[in-house]
Amino acid sequence: MSNVSAYDLAPLTAIALFGALLAVVPFVWVWRRQRHAGQAGRLRALTVLTLFLTFDLVLFGAFTRLTDSGLGCPDWPGCYGSTSPLGASTAIGSAQSALPSGPVTHGKAWVEMTHRYLATAVGALITLSLLMSLIALRSARSARSGRASGIALGKAPGRATGPAPWWAAATLVWVCGQGAFGALTVTMKLYPAIVTLHLLGGIGLLVLLALQAESLRPVPLQLPRALHRATWGVALLCTLQVALGGWVSTNYAVLACSEFPTCQGHWWPPMDFDHGFTLLRELGAGKDGGYLPFAALTAIHYTHRLMAYVVLAALLLLAWRLHATGARALQRWALGLLCVAGWQLASGLGNVLLGWPLLAAVAHTGGAAALITLLAVLLARARQSNAVVPTAVPVPTPAPATHRRRLRPAP
Repeated sequence: MSNVSAYDLAPLTAIALFGALLAVVPFVWVWRRQRHAGQAGRLRALTVLTLFLTFDLVLFGAFTRLTDSGLGCPDWPGCYGSTSPLGASTAIGSAQSALPSGPVTHGKAWVEMTHRYLATAVGALITLSLLMSLIALRSARSARSGRASGIALGKAPGRATGPAPWWAAATLVWVCGQGAFGALTVTMKLYPAIVTLHLLGGIGLLVLLALQAESLRPVPLQLPRALHRATWGVALLCTLQVALGGWVSTNYAVLACSEFPTCQGHWWPPMDFDHGFTLLRELGAGKDGGYLPFAALTAIHYTHRLMAYVVLAALLLLAWRLHATGARALQRWALGLLCVAGWQLASGLGNVLLGWPLLAAVAHTGGAAALITLLAVLLARARQSNAVVPTAVPVPTPAPATHRRRLRPAP
């Protein structure tokens, strides 16, 4: 494994083509189901489907990390220079024979490459979304030019708008950055800061796709100004907590505390924050290059747990205030936030008390992704409501000329 070149771009074209072929299936499905919808309708359906598949990709990424499959293929973008583990079977077998419990096995290689295939397919779908946005924008401009010509000929004016491609363009740039972080995750041997940023990038991609979908079919939601600020505050707290959770997972610090509510029999166990929160260090290493002390893992875990109390209280308070408005739409949002908060509490406790089972760990990542996405959509809809232009009050038309003539005095 140490003799493998970190980057071998020979299989890049074949992997990209395979990802594009995978993307054709959901694209055709959306096109057939939305064939009677307009361009904006088809684009929104494709964006929502891409959002769903990206959520699945985030879960599969968590599964890849939690099964120690991140180095199943120790080079990028292929596997020992091959497009799939089939072509690398001999190299994988040699690595597995040398170290049966090591990072390279046939099963782990397939998990890692499947993750790469799915990520490439999502990138292809996002590229298709951008192309559809550009086509729709061009059609709208052509229609606008035609209407302008009609006005010159005395026809009634009209208005033509198309979906702005800016969200799709930003999403494509973001997913390319995600691909770069995915490559660094492998070539830098699961460097904790890179892996954590890769996780946050995946959730950021979900947010961008959700905002893109909302921009294509606005659903304004009246949110009082104080609640709008509170929602922003909760969203920032949740983002910080997700980053801490990623730091826990990438440093394998989940089992540093195997009991609740105490940790190692103490309310304040021995902790080493200095080593634990040194960001620029390799996996398992302290800030001085030596082994990472167990007290550092405890500090990482316990900080995430303490922050969870703050985030849970903030979510409960926000849900209560949303429900107290009496607005049915906001009450539904309050219920949704409560459900996700309960999911996160149950899966988080399951990780601690059940010894970090795979199902609970993946569920915890999914809950974090769902929570951030929900808050982003809530804020987007509140912004759309604030951006609505009030309808102009109609101006009374003047009286007909015949009526005005009756009011004139007789000569």
